[in-house]
Amino acid sequence: MSEEGRHVVCPHCASINRVPLSRPAKAARCGRCKQGLFTGQPFSVDAAQFDQHIQKNDIPVVVDFWAAWCGPCKAMAPVFEKVSAELEPDFRFLKVDTEAEQGLAARYGIRSIPTMILFAKGEAVARHAGAVNAEALRAWLRQHEIR
Repeated sequence: MSEEGRHVVCPHCASINRVPLSRPAKAARCGRCKQGLFTGQPFSVDAAQFDQHIQKNDIPVVVDFWAAWCGPCKAMAPVFEKVSAELEPDFRFLKVDTEAEQGLAARYGIRSIPTMILFAKGEAVARHAGAVNAEALRAWLRQHEIR
């Protein structure tokens, strides 16, 4: 992150944008596709998009590893969406379907779902397995706050 801005990957086209610190990030638009960089909702990504977000975002990235057949994952989805709406643009929220992206699940040793991993500067810095409520998710993210 530079003094003038931070790099944010567009959730729509995966291009890298520099968002000036002097402007409200919630209003930022992608220079390439012109869509909002922050929509207040998590985005489903494939392996290529995942790697772009993890490696190129200057903001922390929270990833929910889930599967459609998983009951706790279904219960966790609205909580993840709610917290995403509250905490963007300080975090990027992504979802990875472990059935569709088995290579990512294997790379990060996902043994149970849902599992959330917090990434900063390309590295996994914290992980939590199991469904939680919104208060617990916010507390977990605050506990691992990245500056």
